[in-house]
Amino acid sequence: DNVRLFAEMVAKKQGWKLNGDKEHLEMVLEGLLKNVNRYGYYACPCRDSDGVKDEDADIICPCKYSKQDIEEFGHCYCGLFMDPAFSDSGDEPASIPERRDQ
Repeated sequence: DNVRLFAEMVAKKQGWKLNGDKEHLEMVLEGLLKNVNRYGYYACPCRDSDGVKDEDADIICPCKYSKQDIEEFGHCYCGLFMDPAFSDSGDEPASIPERRDQ
């Protein structure tokens, strides 16, 4: 489907991997699909969206925080994208601090 293809293309371009946990991956992709259908863009499904593209620009997938999160924690906030070494380690994504101002 288009959402999975989008996520695969982002991961490939950035040198990341998608989460290998199929259940988690499907949950996040489903959230992205709901948001693209609701708002017309891939708003992060793990954060509150305003539905206003300009206000959500920082959380449009891949969000502006993802690179720093992956460098620091091995995965993004949602656990959708992972550093290959983290993915290969078999470790589970854990809760990481929210970088977005609330």
